[in-house]
Amino acid sequence: MSESGGRRVGVAVDFSDCSRKALSWALDNAVRDGDHLILITVCHDMHYEEGEMQLWETVGSPLIPLSEVSDAAVMKKYGVKPDAETLDIANTAARKKSVTIVMKIYWGDPRDKICEAAEHIPLSSLVIGNRGLGGLKRMIMGSVSNHVVNNVACPVTVVKGHN
Repeated sequence: MSESGGRRVGVAVDFSDCSRKALSWALDNAVRDGDHLILITVCHDMHYEEGEMQLWETVGSPLIPLSEVSDAAVMKKYGVKPDAETLDIANTAARKKSVTIVMKIYWGDPRDKICEAAEHIPLSSLVIGNRGLGGLKRMIMGSVSNHVVNNVACPVTVVKGHN
């Protein structure tokens, strides 16, 4: 990524309030000048006949610069619709800090794909939000953050979605 040796800090982003909170936390507490901030998003829907998904389904998209992430036409090719608030947080950070921000998109189960990202990029650390599902929902659906914490080699920070 960079010859300067900056760290690769990943943030799992699904454009929810919870992931925006994790992104803000990462920018305030984990990211330093010279780092690469990698927004990792996982799409559940796979329309194989459309866009870039056919090319990148197994390995994920290439690293997409923030300027392209902010371009709705480019994101449509990948089947991703970033929300305005997430884009504002990222673009503001890019202007104020010496940080390179890129996005990597995966298709499939978020539990598996976030773990793959941590290994293949590879990440120095990962920040992920936690929606705070109740016990029954968590048991039925499984907690993505819990799975990731228990299955990746890099340090993981879980940011709670509620107070």
